[in-house]
Parts: sequence; C-alpha cells; structure tokens
Amino acid sequence: MPKTVVKFGGSNLKCKEDIGRVIQVVKNYKQPIVIVVSAFFGITNYLIESLEKARHDEQVAKATTNYLYNLKRETLELHIEDTDYRNSILLEISVLLDELEKYLQGIALTGDASPALEDHVLAFGERISAVFLNGILNNEGIDSKTAFPESIGLVTDGEFGNASVDFVKSTGNVREALASELVYVVPGFYGVSPDGKTTLLGRGGSDYSAAAIARCIGASSLDIWKDVNGFLSADPKIVENPVKIQKLTYNEAAELAYFGAKILHPRTVEPLSDPHIPIRVFNIYGALEVGTPLSIVSAEKTVSKGIVKSVTYSLDFGILKLKGSGVGAKPGILAKVTTALHVAGINISSVLTSQISINIIIAKRDLSTAYAVVSAIQLPVVGKLQVTENIAVVAAVGNGIAENYGVAARIFTALANNGINVLMSCSGASPIVSYFLVDINDCIPAVRSIHQEFFETNIV
Repeated sequence: MPKTVVKFGGSNLKCKEDIGRVIQVVKNYKQPIVIVVSAFFGITNYLIESLEKARHDEQVAKATTNYLYNLKRETLELHIEDTDYRNSILLEISVLLDELEKYLQGIALTGDASPALEDHVLAFGERISAVFLNGILNNEGIDSKTAFPESIGLVTDGEFGNASVDFVKSTGNVREALASELVYVVPGFYGVSPDGKTTLLGRGGSDYSAAAIARCIGASSLDIWKDVNGFLSADPKIVENPVKIQKLTYNEAAELAYFGAKILHPRTVEPLSDPHIPIRVFNIYGALEVGTPLSIVSAEKTVSKGIVKSVTYSLDFGILKLKGSGVGAKPGILAKVTTALHVAGINISSVLTSQISINIIIAKRDLSTAYAVVSAIQLPVVGKLQVTENIAVVAAVGNGIAENYGVAARIFTALANNGINVLMSCSGASPIVSYFLVDINDCIPAVRSIHQEFFETNIV
C-alpha cells in the first residue's frame, strides 16, 4: 500500500500544544507515513540574520548555537520526562549545532560566505527540527527514524538558493531509502547537488520538497497541515466570511500560489500533476481527522457557479517600463532586454506591450538590478526607463474564466463602482486567471470589491 507524505510547517511548531497536535495527527494515520518537516517557527529568519551578523562579529556563532540549544532543551523538557532519553536527543542536536558553529566561525574569519555555504547554514533549521520531532515521536511509542536528504539521495540540479529536484537521479534512491514499514522524518527545504553539496529548494521550499518525495515514492497523497481552513475564496484577514474551496485543480492551486496565496509554495504542484497525486489540506487547529481534508487539489476539474473560485493578491511585484515612440514595434528590443535579464538571473513574471511602452513585471527585490542591467544596453529607441514599485497585483482564479463571457466585465465594474483604477490588466495568458495591477493603496479595497461581487451578492 502506498505511503502518505505528511508535511508539517513552521506554523505547526510554535508551542507545546502544537507539538501535541502533531503527535496526535501522526497517531491518527494508523500506518507508516513519511513526514517532511520545516524549521520551527521563525528559525529560518533567525539563521538568515545570524549569517549576516557573523560576517562582522565572531561572537555570533556561539550566541546562535547557544540560543538554538536552549530553545530545543526547554521544549524537550515540556514533552519528555525521561532525563536520559532527553539528553540523548540533545546530544544529536548538539552534534548539528557544533557543525553549525564551525561554519559561522568560518564566515566570521573570512567576512564572507559562498552561496554553497549559505545554503548549508540555512538548512540547519530543518535538520534540527527533524531530529527533535523524531525524538518526540519515539518517546510517544511511534517507531520513527530520521532520513536526511543527503542520505536518501534527494538529488537536485545543483542551483544554489533555488534548486529543482532531479527525478531521474532521485526516484530510485528515495523510493528504496524510504521503503521500510516505519515512520520517516525528513527535513524539508533542501536537497543535495550531484557532487553532494546542500542546495536549498527556494524560500518556503519545504512544500516543494515534500511534493518531490511524494512523487519519488508514488505516495497516495501529499497531506499538508496548515493553520488555516484550507483554500478560501479570499484572505480571511481581509474579507468577512470567505467561502471554503473544497476542490481545485493543480493549475488553479498553482496560480493562486503564484499570485500570493500563502497556503502552498508556488512549485508544490509541479511534481504531482503528472502522476496525479492529490494534495490534501488540513488545519492543525481544527479536527485532526486524517480522512476529512478541508481542500483537495487534484486533476478533477470543477467549475464553480460564479466561475471565480478565489481572489488573491501580491505586493511582491513591480514594473520596469521601457518608453519610446515605436518601442513596441522595433524588432529585437524585447529580445535584448529579456536576454540581459536572464543572464543577470532575474525572472520575468509577465510582459505587457504597446506601441510606445514595454512593461516588464518582475519581483520588487530585482527592480534596482534590472534597471541597472537594462540601462547598460544600447537601446536607441528607448527614450525613458522607469521603475514602478507602489503597485499590487490582484488576481481572480477559477476554471472557466477564459471561456465564460462577462467575468472580466463584472470584475471591472466592481472595481469601478468602488472608485478603483486599473493600471494594467491581463486575461487569456492563462485560461483560469485574470489579473490586474492597481495602486498599492487600492489593493485591499480591490480584493474586497471583487469578492463581494462574486461571493457576497445574489449575482451568479
């Protein structure tokens, strides 16, 4: 019988009660599972800060490992009464922390860290979590074992910071390594390059690594435990009474994640769509029944009554504008720009063009670099290069958006009725999403306006 891969995130590991819920969930599966675990809440950010401080302060190494040791010791004391067993887990954690301290000390001595060293340091949060959780599970009578990516052969393409799993090289290794009838605890967030170096799978990449492992072992499902009630029609922090979405396709889930929904890493569906492995979403603060997911992502296509299933937003994008008469019609302009941005390692999210303007949508963190890169290119027809940061991208997602007339009109009308100006829009690039660029101050009102139109009125 295929195993289930179960992902617990940092939001599931905040306090003593959270650990208790995780233990109960694992027991409720009543069969061996593969657990993929993130770093404890806030630890990755802490390691990022420590790594930066270590470049200038040799005291940071010891302070960092002392903090992490005491944090885990205090948490273990809340869960394990047996002193000897507790100390055996702390010894395993200490071995990892000693290694971490040496790397941070090396950074202090040189004042710098290579991308390979940065990836290795930032993966310690997940490694420590896996040792901790494995110890807790064994203490609860659950037969479990840690399985690190380097030991199970989760091989990547070797790109530091944002690697992809190489399934040709990984599948056989991982399937064999996780074949025994016991619970495995795998640290997420990273794999190893072909030459054995730690490579991170992107920020928030534990979802993706869990999906990759699910594909490798042919899992029955990937179960993701969150602190929200599954996929919703909008962010519950913004709208009142959002509607739960019980069924989504892989593409719908991917688009929602891409345009800002935090429930899944955008790359989670990549490994699972071809083998049709479903993603089941649960709330760790709700009922802990493993047979009743709140949302299911699968190949099953459903069209909601109002077409739109969810409205999401992102503040992470900006625009690089190339202006000039005829710039949109001049052959080779866009090719030169996109090639230069590719060489600089900058991903282009979208391009919208007209006769006098080329608008390139990219991550805000890349805007200044992109401006410098494009400024260095000889582009005679470009009269002005401009960066726009104060925007938000609002997206409406749902199967049938491209095939059903009137959906875009309803969105524009809802925005206009609330005095919201659309700076740019795109429909048709994907058959299941329409997205709009608005001023950043109009972001929340825009989400509320669209949500009200499709979910809070009698119009269908």
